[in-house]
Amino acid sequence: MVPDLGLGSGERLRVGRTLAIPLGELEWRATPSGGPGGQHANRASTRVEVRFDVARSPSLGPRQRARLLERLGPVVRAGAGDERSQVRNRQIALDRLAAKLADGLRVERPRHPTKPSRAERERRLLDKHHRSVRKKDRRPLRDLDG
Repeated sequence: MVPDLGLGSGERLRVGRTLAIPLGELEWRATPSGGPGGQHANRASTRVEVRFDVARSPSLGPRQRARLLERLGPVVRAGAGDERSQVRNRQIALDRLAAKLADGLRVERPRHPTKPSRAERERRLLDKHHRSVRKKDRRPLRDLDG
């Protein structure tokens, strides 16, 4: 079941610049939210869970699929039961799913170690000297008389 979120007929979940998933690829499930709330919470199915099948999605490229399978697994789930309205919970669940997928697709740039600059080395030595003087000033004075 594809919920109507008022996004238009070609509804897509925008994950990043390179990925937009048609909402038809998402599976939805609504359940009662539980917890306090009286009869409304017991009867209304306001808690929403959305699932995205990474392994079988035609929207993903091979690299994207491999990265998501490695980091998140074959199925990515996101749920929301924060609000009393199912429509608002659907939007929250979509936002959470998009955030999970974007985080899973993020490519970490490799770190290239660099040497500290000359000014940085001098600053470090000067700080060490100041710390040494401060500690030396805390020591009690010795009696030179003997």
